[in-house]
Amino acid sequence: MQRRKFLKKSAIGTAGILSTPLATSCKENTPPTTTIDTSEAVKPIVIATWNVPNSTSKAWDVLNAGGNSLDAVEKGVMEEEADVSNQSVGKGGRPDRDGNVTLDACIMDKYGNCGSVVYLQNVTHAVSVARKVMEDTPHVILAGKGAEQFAYEKGFPKENLLTEKSKREWLEWKKTSQYEPIINIENHDTIGMLAIDENGDISGACTTSGMAYKIGGRVGDSPIIGAGLFVDNEIGAATATGVGEKVLKTLGSFLIVELMRQGKSPQEACEEAVNRIVTKDKDYKNFQIGYIAINKKGETGSYCVQPGFTYRKYSKNEHKNVPSGSFITS
Repeated sequence: MQRRKFLKKSAIGTAGILSTPLATSCKENTPPTTTIDTSEAVKPIVIATWNVPNSTSKAWDVLNAGGNSLDAVEKGVMEEEADVSNQSVGKGGRPDRDGNVTLDACIMDKYGNCGSVVYLQNVTHAVSVARKVMEDTPHVILAGKGAEQFAYEKGFPKENLLTEKSKREWLEWKKTSQYEPIINIENHDTIGMLAIDENGDISGACTTSGMAYKIGGRVGDSPIIGAGLFVDNEIGAATATGVGEKVLKTLGSFLIVELMRQGKSPQEACEEAVNRIVTKDKDYKNFQIGYIAINKKGETGSYCVQPGFTYRKYSKNEHKNVPSGSFITS
């Protein structure tokens, strides 16, 4: 998959830094090369992290039929959760260092309601369980065995999520890992999706199997409202992909929405969110963070640390993969 090729390439140290006024500590005399989305604002519209045409097509089917944005994002990311060839989401995801596939997901609607599951095992569609948490409980987050039992009570089937391919790779990793934490650029990407329906209402969803070979119990940004995903129906929405620990420390998705509230475009807000990370973390050349955002007008933006990140966009005008600008440019 295209995002896999990118992630492998981005593990290589790079030197070209994009100059921006928001990152004065890393500023160089190089002109900005940010890719800015200037297409006409439209609705309905759906965008998703990475080149996931099957997911955006499924979401678009819902929107194009007059459906709401919440159903669209749920159905959209479910496509990736069920795709065993995608080893970072749902069934077939890479396990933790003990061989357990554990899933994190969240969903958020136009009213600001949200639901989340963390460390969920044996259930493929974590995003749908998260929606049940939102709609059928007074809580926001369920974790571990509690989340799993809740899923069974709601009728979700028990499944073995560890495919033979992911199992073989895990066993190979164990030969040399010595159970030391690793940040392999390839092992952490997420499907985040944002949609606006024909009524102008915004929803979002985010789902992942997390960092491969992580310590058992590790939770990243993806299921945390305000970090991996945030929606404000008056303003817009944002979602993240990459090393979750970096996003958690800056509450990146919430930050982007608040910057849009202050008048910044989705593109400008994504850029500042990335800049805040790289100016505080000297190790930024060794990890990836990518953000996408959408505002109430249907304008979109994206930005990342390493080059190669893309997002998929589907509207009445187009269905295309959009290259993202990056802080490091080569």
